Formats: sequence, C-alpha cells, structure tokens
Amino acid sequence: MRPIWKAALFVSIVTLATAASAAADTTGADSLRDAREVHLRNVRQLTFGGENAEGYWSPDGTRLILQSKRGDFQCDQIFILDVATGETKLVSTGKGRTTCSYFIPNTDRILYASTHWADAACPPPADYSQGYVWKLYHTFEIFSARTDGSDLRRLTDHDGYDAEATCSVDGKRVIFTSLRDNDLDLYTMKPDGSDVKRITHEVGYDGGAFFSHDGKHIVWRASRPKNETEKQQYLDLLKSDTIRPTQLEIYTADADGKNVRQLTANSAANFCPYFSADDRWIIFASNVGDPQGRNFDLWRMRTDGTGLEQITFDPTFDGFPMFSPDGTRLVFASNRHSAVRGDTNLYLADWVESMPGTPAK
Repeated sequence: MRPIWKAALFVSIVTLATAASAAADTTGADSLRDAREVHLRNVRQLTFGGENAEGYWSPDGTRLILQSKRGDFQCDQIFILDVATGETKLVSTGKGRTTCSYFIPNTDRILYASTHWADAACPPPADYSQGYVWKLYHTFEIFSARTDGSDLRRLTDHDGYDAEATCSVDGKRVIFTSLRDNDLDLYTMKPDGSDVKRITHEVGYDGGAFFSHDGKHIVWRASRPKNETEKQQYLDLLKSDTIRPTQLEIYTADADGKNVRQLTANSAANFCPYFSADDRWIIFASNVGDPQGRNFDLWRMRTDGTGLEQITFDPTFDGFPMFSPDGTRLVFASNRHSAVRGDTNLYLADWVESMPGTPAK
C-alpha cells in the first residue's frame, strides 16, 4: 500500500479522534446510540442477554439468522429471529459448536458450520496461554438445512476446518474458508457442496468473505505474514489449529479471486466487511483506534479504499454489520448498554445516508 494512503488514513483518524470529544446521547429518544452516530436512527435492541453475534438478513428483510450462546447452551447455536415480533427459534441441532450461519437465497434453506457430527459436547475453548488466538476446530464442517432446521445435509467432508460460509445474492455460489490445502484459503462451491474451487493462494488467513450484490466481486479479511519469521509463526499456530487475528486487513477481488486489491493497511484487526446495497461502500469493524484492545467500532470506506468514515463511537465493542437487502436498515452486534458485563446483543438501526445539513450523494 502506498505511503500516501497511510498518511491519508492517519489524517482521517486524527480528525475523527478530535471530533470524539462530543457528548453521547444516553437519555431520551434514541438513547441506544451515541450522538456522533449520525448515520444511525431509531436504534433498538433485538436480543437481551448472552452472546449474540453474526446476525445476517434473510433475502426478504424480515428475519435474521444468528449464532448465540444463551440459556443452557454451553456454546454457540444457530437461531432465526423474526425482526417484527422478536420471536426466536433454534434451527441448529443444539449439539456441538456452531458458527457462521447464512440464508441461501431463492430457497427455504440455510447454511452453517457445526462440530455436532463428531461430538455432541462443546469442543474445548482456545488456549489463551499463547496470547489471544482463534481456535480453528478441525471438526467444523458446513451443513445446509431447511429454515426450520430439518433435512440437515453435510456439504463438506474434510479433516480440517471448513466454515465461514456465505452465499451470493442469486443463490448460485457459496464462498467459505477451508484448511484443506494446509492454509486458510477461500473456496467457492455450489449450494449442494459440489464444484469446489480454490480462489486465494497466498500464505496467510483468508476468511469472512461476502459477495457484492451484483455478484461480480468479493470482500474479505486477511492476514499476510510480512517476513519469514511471521510466516513461520503463522504456520506453527496452524499446526495447533489456531490463528492470532490481531492484524487483519480488508481485501476485495473479482468473484473468481482475480484482481486482488488491499483496501486497508492500518495494522489493526479489521473484520466482517460487507457491501452496501448499491455496492458503492464497504462497512466493516475495526479496532484501529485501540489496536491493543477491544474497542471495536464500525467504519466504512468506498470500494477503492478511499473515504474512510467512522460510523459508531461506543467505547466497547461494535461489530458484524450488515445492511438490509434494501439498504434502509443496519443490523450489528454490540456490547453497548448490556445488563451483564460482556454480553453481546444485536441492534437494529435505520440507516441515514446523508450527514445532517448535507445533500445525499
């Protein structure tokens, strides 16, 4: 990435940090948002307690599919939430650990990854004696099911991590992350698990990918070792099915993996990027203002990496943003206003494109 981009990023961050002296709106109408969160209106909480994350919209914009650790469940399971009523139903098996669920457009089916096929118990948590790491459970396989959880079908069959699956808007291709070739790369396949194609090839983690709405591009998070020492550290962690996600940058490419372009270069943990409904912007989460901590906020930038703008300002965690299919609403996960410290809940906001007093562009 050119030095001028790093300089521009630094200027943007300094400008936003100066603006951060404004007071938060914590009383009265719209009390769930900070006054600086000018793109958000009518923020409301959708879940109440536990660990709820990765809330992704149904194609008709009426439901969300999410992973949640709640009640008697000792690790994440998959639920579908009706946005209008708040009714929530378990759609995974209730066994093992699950992650990364998604609706398959033009069908009555969903995707998610699960370890239940290998063991009904939750797999052991990551070993944090190595520092902050993510565990890549080798028993994660990708499944599809009907939206009521029935007719469960296994799509991948590989002794290694297969997860992080999402689907193109036309429902024809699934993109996912796999360790099947001894590195964490992106692959695509048909929704029935056939026609698997590898589309990234550089050493390092590639994951959390989404298609653009027109189906022409993908966006994802990636780590790229900068030297042989970092490369060896990464490969050593892979041997124990772990990665250290402290430095992740946002990349885009054509849907087949060609014409890769790096959009961020801030050495922070940037993740969960998603295209706006018109494919002009990418929204994502980053701890760029707190690179050693957990203060993640939502940011957006144009698809060429310019126009960086901070969206949320809560001093805890905001992440996993996704625009509704029509672009009028934004769902995200947050630690804000939690009744119990550490709880993560889903929040829904109306999206306001224009800044107050400025015309829409």
